[in-house]
Amino acid sequence: MARSPLTARVIYSDIFTNLDTHPVNKGVLRKTNVDAVKQSIRNILLTDKGERPFQPNFGGNIRALLFDNATPQTFDFAKQNIRAAIESYEPRADVMDVVISGEIDRNEIFITIVFRVINIENPVTLEVVLERVR
Repeated sequence: MARSPLTARVIYSDIFTNLDTHPVNKGVLRKTNVDAVKQSIRNILLTDKGERPFQPNFGGNIRALLFDNATPQTFDFAKQNIRAAIESYEPRADVMDVVISGEIDRNEIFITIVFRVINIENPVTLEVVLERVR
């Protein structure tokens, strides 16, 4: 696949959330372009509202789904919350579709988000799995 001039250069850049360092120059590694936006969306979704100091409305608040009754209305409400959170807090992404499925007996929810990164032409898919750990 040929790279266009927009995808060949670094447009967006973020650091790894675990602060990994480069093995040779010991600098902090960074994620670029699509990977940076994916990491940002994952962080938004996995942050509960009220968890971040001084930003009480930040987050996707989707962990609550693991404790709700699984109905089609619950999943529709979650889709709306996910879209709203990404549109509010990640201006680099344009959400195209959100698909939610789950295995309620195992307390797992699978979220698939298809989005387009601004200034990059190909759509991107991000999959997030929520599972109850206790």
